[in-house]
Amino acid sequence: MNGALAEAPFLGVAQSVLGRRWDLRFADEGRVGQLVREAGVSDAVARVLAARGIEAMAAPDFLHPTLKSLMPDPSRFADMDRATARVVAAIENGESIAVFGDYDVDGATSSALLMRFFRDIGIPILVYIPDRRNEGYGPNAPALLKLRAQGVKVVITVDCGIVAFEALAAARDAGLDVIIVDHHKAEVQLPAAVAVVNPNRLDDTSGQGHLAAVGVAFLLVVAVNRALRQRGWYGTKGPAEPDLRKFLDLVALGTVCDVVPLKGLNRAFVVLGLQVMARGENLGLKALSRVARIDTRSTAYHLGYLLGPRVNAGGRVGQADLGTRLLSTEDPDEAVALALRLDDYNAARKEIEAAVLGEAIEQVEARAASDDPVIFAIGKDWHPGVIGIIAGRLRERYDRPACVVALDGGMAKGSGRSVAGIDLGRAVLGAREAGHLFTGGGHAMAAGFSVLEDKIAGLVAHVQEEVRRQLRGERLAPCLSLDGALAASAVTAGLVAELACVAPFGAGNDEPRFAVLDVQIGRADVVGSGHVRCFVTGQSGGRVKAIAFNSADSDLGHLLLTAQGRRLHLAGTIRADSWQGRTDAQLIIDDAAVAGGNLK
Repeated sequence: MNGALAEAPFLGVAQSVLGRRWDLRFADEGRVGQLVREAGVSDAVARVLAARGIEAMAAPDFLHPTLKSLMPDPSRFADMDRATARVVAAIENGESIAVFGDYDVDGATSSALLMRFFRDIGIPILVYIPDRRNEGYGPNAPALLKLRAQGVKVVITVDCGIVAFEALAAARDAGLDVIIVDHHKAEVQLPAAVAVVNPNRLDDTSGQGHLAAVGVAFLLVVAVNRALRQRGWYGTKGPAEPDLRKFLDLVALGTVCDVVPLKGLNRAFVVLGLQVMARGENLGLKALSRVARIDTRSTAYHLGYLLGPRVNAGGRVGQADLGTRLLSTEDPDEAVALALRLDDYNAARKEIEAAVLGEAIEQVEARAASDDPVIFAIGKDWHPGVIGIIAGRLRERYDRPACVVALDGGMAKGSGRSVAGIDLGRAVLGAREAGHLFTGGGHAMAAGFSVLEDKIAGLVAHVQEEVRRQLRGERLAPCLSLDGALAASAVTAGLVAELACVAPFGAGNDEPRFAVLDVQIGRADVVGSGHVRCFVTGQSGGRVKAIAFNSADSDLGHLLLTAQGRRLHLAGTIRADSWQGRTDAQLIIDDAAVAGGNLK
């Protein structure tokens, strides 16, 4: 969705304080004018939309997405009808059903969604979430055989299963019927299953490969609900038909936290899901919002940075099923207790993360001269629950794909995060097919794997070579894409309100980012845990509150703290800052450059 970038560095910034080239997103003037005329948006909004490839004809669905206009018939998904028929047969025949979910937010929301739907229609089910440290990712034979011994006949895997060949073969041999609901990249061969519902299987023609697993799970629920309605399940003798829209808060949470593109149906899921969340009907989300001190209406930011990490914390460093239990509970006291436990686990996760991140950065800095396109950090006794977060931190810090590997007794677990334009999931899947991995898979922006310690060197070489092929001889050059330039006097609450219609922001729809021109730092200090707060003034007036998060120890923070009297260009996003009933604009600083020249 991102528009093309201009050839020359924007404002002449070829190397900012963080070593980035600044680029201006290209917005075709004809398209801008058409958006203003036909979509009725301001010039500022039209430029943001045009730079993201949105045409006037598509603007209504982008600005006001609805399920009616964007949701496909679930039957368009390969194997959806087969999966639906097996679930309906299990319901009608009284067969025991279990959900096998992943331990991340996408898995927890998918599992909770199915649990709540089946509960609403009077069908008790089991939910199994594997322990990250002891069982690892995805279905495993011992767990599946345990479910079979408990009388389970049908297992629905969510956010996992697409490459679990051995485990699902064992399940089939034991008499389990498995339905895979996943979104990770598939191989040509599919696992042994009654149905494989995955928009990213190679023969799927639904065109919905951007969905998170929770989105696919929601479409399965829609299909099952429709089939039950057609068979007369609902009515005077049976349960009332549930309003499936009430589950959209879960779909929104999983969609944002799995960092899938916020376009098309995903955008509708998040916009409508945030509206559902505002009603406070999900007791777990309501309790977690209070614990996270969210005192305003939730946004995609709150989902991704405040609620999601807490839901994830149980699977990372605590008890794997806590997130699913929180999101599916109907007991307000249990909701509060679970929310508090997850908050405690999240605090512990932060401490573990800080220690591992320090060691990982030391490794990366020691190999600073390497021209490898992918960062690898490998360590003993690193908690596997934080390696995905560390990979994300390294990617953000160095603007390169990053993989972090935790060694543990001959077997290692790894997690990777990518940058736009590099399909890390493809690289990891290729490494698995080449025999370098024990397990592995993922999607373009993230991947996970397990590997024997003596095969790590082969894995690293394979991933580096695959990413070099994707780059086609070009080098990864860090750049910051900007939507335009503003004077300090233009950074107002009114502009924030104008840009709000482009939200929700996230993968595939970056929050608009601007250069604020020719400003001076009036006062700067360090607040909180390493944030730099300052006030900036423009040459022609305008005073703006600004903050650079987690920057105190960086080159950016040092510049802000010592730049009094120097003229700077600041790059960042503009958000509302509300205090005591007053709302002002605040600049969230991402980068800086000396006005009129480079810093390095």
